[in-house]
Amino acid sequence: MFYLLGILAGCCLPLQTSANARLNGRTGSPYSAACISFVVGLVFLAFLLIVTGEGILLPWGTLFSLPWWIWLGGVCGTIFLTLNILLFPRVGSVQTVVLPTLGQILMGLLVDHFGLFQGVQSSLTATRAIGAVLVIIGVVLVAVAKKGGAGAASRGGGLVLWQIVGVLAGMLSATQTAVNGTLGREIDSPLQASLLSFIVGTVLLALISFFMRSAKGEQIPGNRPWWMWIGGALGALYVLANVVISGAIGTGLSVIILLVGATAGGLVVDHFGILGAQRDALSAKKLVGIVIMIAGAAAINLF
Repeated sequence: MFYLLGILAGCCLPLQTSANARLNGRTGSPYSAACISFVVGLVFLAFLLIVTGEGILLPWGTLFSLPWWIWLGGVCGTIFLTLNILLFPRVGSVQTVVLPTLGQILMGLLVDHFGLFQGVQSSLTATRAIGAVLVIIGVVLVAVAKKGGAGAASRGGGLVLWQIVGVLAGMLSATQTAVNGTLGREIDSPLQASLLSFIVGTVLLALISFFMRSAKGEQIPGNRPWWMWIGGALGALYVLANVVISGAIGTGLSVIILLVGATAGGLVVDHFGILGAQRDALSAKKLVGIVIMIAGAAAINLF
């Protein structure tokens, strides 16, 4: 059940990206769009808490008694989102996908191997390492096969620095998964753990939007479809699923399963042009990439 949940949650990411891209075009600022998306996610999580009867009052006494790093989930998620915005024009589209993926997998396996952030300990084996490499190869194949996959990249010594930043961004994403998973277990509520993560992220993005308001670009004319507002809700569902499955199967495997879901979902979104995405037909190379990713995930899970 956790694997299916992870796949479905991963599929939310490309849909969220399409919705947020349209919202970004309407606001003229990626930071403002991200902040609005977080606010929508925050409201959505509060609604779920009220509907389920858990209530939106967080157990602040328990939270302040936990280790300091328990607050880092929202911080890591916000920094990851901001760095991804900055990466694309500097390293190109393929590396913007591959570098964070590499960081996510590396950090996920490290968290599992050492049991960091009070996570489920699972030692790194040769087979798990090979599985991780297969997943990365699959991601590279899918990314290169996309239209305009080569993308633009910076030249000169600054490129290496931004490549390192890309890997670190992915490591922050995996850290968010690990921290939020532990938080969900400690307060016995994945929903409240997700809410706290979104509260922290919303505050940080509001500050970033305020200080980066001079970087606002030109708004893109066009209609305002209702679905441009759902990015935050999809992001909230993704974070919630992170909390649930990482606490059950470990950070490393959770990251892999979510990546497979996100990549597969992205192919479907591109193939059919869902939510205004540019159509990019499914190809044999993309299918091979997905198969390799699934094989890698299976190797990590079974051995």
